Amino acid sequence: MIGSPIGHSRSPALHRAAYHHLGLDCSYEAIEVTPQDLGRVVDQVRADPAWCGLSVTMPHKRALVELVDQLSPQAAVLGVLNTVTIDGAGPDRILTGHNTDVAGIVGALRYGGVASAPSSAVILGGGGTAAASLGALHLLGADQATVVVRSTERAAALQDLGRTLDLRVELSEWSGVMDRVQNADVVISTLPPRGADELARELRATVPPPAPSPPVLLDVAYDPWPSAFAGVWESRGGVIVPGLEMLIYQAVEQVRLFSAGAFTDHSGVLKVMCDAVGAPPR
Repeated sequence: MIGSPIGHSRSPALHRAAYHHLGLDCSYEAIEVTPQDLGRVVDQVRADPAWCGLSVTMPHKRALVELVDQLSPQAAVLGVLNTVTIDGAGPDRILTGHNTDVAGIVGALRYGGVASAPSSAVILGGGGTAAASLGALHLLGADQATVVVRSTERAAALQDLGRTLDLRVELSEWSGVMDRVQNADVVISTLPPRGADELARELRATVPPPAPSPPVLLDVAYDPWPSAFAGVWESRGGVIVPGLEMLIYQAVEQVRLFSAGAFTDHSGVLKVMCDAVGAPPR
């Protein structure tokens, strides 16, 4: 696993539990890689036959798209990846980029009770996880979503992605975030840890509007947990889904890709992953 910073990651615990369960003799390590070192590390991975794949976290999810040999159809549409598989031998080794964050977000939202297409979905932030969130909302059957960002100009590519997905995407400036969040039935916060603390303070001072069912918040940041935003959301009667759930569900799909034919027990892998990080059984 590569990224920066990476010391807080729970992914090593998840993957090691899965490979032990599957009886596979392989290691999984979190490696700090800065943007300046990314190209060099990819060259090393390509040249070393001991590597069978990479998990990729921020800030490399977009940059690595340009360094792999090919992309899965979903990663190509999103323009962002979080997984690299390696096939072949010697100089003919092929690096393929995938995106399992979409499956992770779908699984986390379903775990939180989102069983049908949300009518009012809001995404906070405009980075690579926001793109994956649009892909997840599309798979859940949504036909529209609002993305709240600091700069709508820098997030214009998300509207292009929405058109590709046949999903109407509205970009909203951060000044309107309170109204958007309070009237949503699903909110996905892709902000970094503590990135929504100020929003939490503002939300704490308001009265929640009546809603036919409790709104759901997926906060992808899971350290610390609960976040200030999640705590306020729950105090207002909403349902909170920790980012750890997204991490678990996307890791199941990564293990499927990395282990190929050895993956025959989805429920068993999911169980040992949940046990490894103290997540509730399912």
